[in-house]
Amino acid sequence: MSQFDNVSVVKQANVYFDGKVTSRTVLFADGTRKTLGIMLPGEYEFGTAQAEIMEFLAGELTVQLPGSEEWIAISGKGEFTVPANSKFKLKVTQVADYVCSYINA
Repeated sequence: MSQFDNVSVVKQANVYFDGKVTSRTVLFADGTRKTLGIMLPGEYEFGTAQAEIMEFLAGELTVQLPGSEEWIAISGKGEFTVPANSKFKLKVTQVADYVCSYINA
């Protein structure tokens, strides 16, 4: 899906890591919530409250998922799922364009 139709967008940006990661929240009529964002090169650790699907549309990065010592490379497009109440690490080497989908339990 290349666009989202019939949505509301929260104007206030979500800003993390001194502005190196930013996103906007997109709200759907059925209550679904996603964020659309950009990550500048750097190393980041994120925590989750809900399970998430991280979809990358562009960029170069590696991810270390919860409970794993392995780093998984993403070049261009790719995605991974992160369980609720966990942490994951990212090493972004080229600007990354992403969509985060929150999974309701």
